[in-house]
Amino acid sequence: MPHLNLDMDVLRTVVLAHQLGSFHRAAAEVGRSQSAVSQQLRRLEDQLGERLFQKTGRGLAPTEAGDVVLAYARRILGLNDEAIAALRGPALDGVVRFGLPADFAESWLPGALGRFKRAHPAVRIEAIVDRNRRLLERLDHGLLDLVVALGSAARPDAHPIAALPHVWIGPRSGEPLHAPGEPLPLAMFEAPCFFRQAALAALDHHGIPWRIAFISTSLHGLWAAIEAGLGVTLRTAVGLPAGVMVSRDPALPRPADPPISIALHTGHRPLTPAASELKAIMIDELTRPLGALSQANRKPRRPVRSPRATAKRTRR
Repeated sequence: MPHLNLDMDVLRTVVLAHQLGSFHRAAAEVGRSQSAVSQQLRRLEDQLGERLFQKTGRGLAPTEAGDVVLAYARRILGLNDEAIAALRGPALDGVVRFGLPADFAESWLPGALGRFKRAHPAVRIEAIVDRNRRLLERLDHGLLDLVVALGSAARPDAHPIAALPHVWIGPRSGEPLHAPGEPLPLAMFEAPCFFRQAALAALDHHGIPWRIAFISTSLHGLWAAIEAGLGVTLRTAVGLPAGVMVSRDPALPRPADPPISIALHTGHRPLTPAASELKAIMIDELTRPLGALSQANRKPRRPVRSPRATAKRTRR
């Protein structure tokens, strides 16, 4: 039986379309008409005998078969690009200054930077981990070349990667943190912080009393406090350490805020070839796991009744 040989140009276009959210954008990126890109997809689907994408509103989403193909396509393309770079030698050099929040520093940064350094060993990367506001300030002042940031997709230089729901994070022990009728203890970043703002707004909206039990200036400190049972916090499910978990406590309200955006920013300045290559790798490394995380945390939850609403029902 003859082996099927997948066309890497088609795989690259399919991966790009998934990253950008549409085949129209992918067509513009690769310099082809949308009909030509659609034909490429149909030929690949005919070759595999599976439908790979389905419409979801104005965007597209991979089917189960599509998820499998995308996972293998990224590996195939990554190995191809590494092989070409290894044969051609370290064509790229220079320095890339890169910033990202602590949420990603231990989860996906090592894999992305490792892949980049294997392909371009002559490039020096200067990475900084900080809060979103400070990273974007450094970018705007020309002190960084690339920044991954949360909640900044409205900036004109944003390349959207994913949007993740807010989730409550509690200790993995699952032990109750407060007695009925007592204020909910919270572990939060110091203000200003949009997660803190969203958490307090959600609790106030549902009439749930709260108190700030722990304030941290670092994510490590926040996770340590939650693991110790000092309180719960509101963030995304990115980069959770072993001692904490997404809380499924039905008493915790779902925030009204929309999902928090994750985007890569360039400050609207031209990128060096090395920075452009790192940008492509970061987008590729983040898109798949963040997309899977977004779907995993969109499970429906029972609506929360505020203490005021419960009291009214009791009186009736």
